[in-house]
Amino acid sequence: MQNTKRLRNYGVNIGDFSPGVLNAITDVPGVKVGHTTLSDRNMQTGVTAIIPHQGNLFKEKMIASCHVMNGFGKTTGTLQLNELGTLETPIILTNTLSVGTAVDALIEYMLKSNPDIGKTTGTVNPVVGECNDMILNDIRAGFIQKEHIFQAISNAASEFQEGSVGAGTGMVCFSLQGGIGSSSRIMQFSHGMYTMGVLVCTNFGVLKDLTINGKETGKEIFHLHPSYEVKDKGSIMIIVATDLPVSDRQLNRILKRTVTGLSLTGSSLSTGSGDIVIGFSTATKVPHYKLNTLLSSFVIHEEDIDIAFHAVSEATEEAILNSLITASEITGTNGNTRPALKDLLAKYNISII
Repeated sequence: MQNTKRLRNYGVNIGDFSPGVLNAITDVPGVKVGHTTLSDRNMQTGVTAIIPHQGNLFKEKMIASCHVMNGFGKTTGTLQLNELGTLETPIILTNTLSVGTAVDALIEYMLKSNPDIGKTTGTVNPVVGECNDMILNDIRAGFIQKEHIFQAISNAASEFQEGSVGAGTGMVCFSLQGGIGSSSRIMQFSHGMYTMGVLVCTNFGVLKDLTINGKETGKEIFHLHPSYEVKDKGSIMIIVATDLPVSDRQLNRILKRTVTGLSLTGSSLSTGSGDIVIGFSTATKVPHYKLNTLLSSFVIHEEDIDIAFHAVSEATEEAILNSLITASEITGTNGNTRPALKDLLAKYNISII
């Protein structure tokens, strides 16, 4: 995407399912992604916005759910996601100490297009996720402002950058430069063809554990240059989108299977990590206002769900590796530098095939 060399350009194909045209979360019809990137010396941070559909999200909600693998995180809105099973705002990703700013901005954004919120109807549930970018970013400085959230939303498009951009700008993954990555899988059923898309913000792991399609690449790099390794203090935000018709219960089961793709890259879900998955299905729009008729929706049979489990695992694994292979070296606060995986592969002539 956007002329970036991704994992498949290195000859590595993850799994058995075919990816979508863009091999990104935006292969799911209607989904858009936008970034605001702030990268200048001590300022290495940003915002990533995931827009589930192009209509009014408050009036036409998405079936949604959240799964927490490791609760060392500061997300907002997840309680209502699991209680009501619906998403009614864009999903915003940013750094840990900017969650409050993102919530305020997202509320303002929703109020502007919905004058009934807080007057003739209830309030709104803003969904914001985070990872801690303090190794490369002066997180105490509070660089993120409301305007940056608005920019990320307005920048949203089908094609978007990966790597050291948006919320991923200051992230560290497997002791290397982390960031934003995405992937998708096409699922074929007797009743139709559907897409599973994943976007990640990666900020976890130690170098020795990095595994690329079963190859212990991290150990190769570590033996050549052990000083690259840093302690695992990070997290991952995983966003799953699909047009597969599912209930929020079925969706939650699918979200849980992202852990298999995560673990295949070498993650051990360390104690200081917030490993959180938020997902939605675009197959059914749930009206905010009560109709005078019964609501109806289609859902897959439970015997179909294994295909979705497999697809989300593959897409998660590849999205994480895309976040690494597309990232660029950054020097940030206190002169901290994290090398880029692509540079180390070239420097040490390491093959990942």
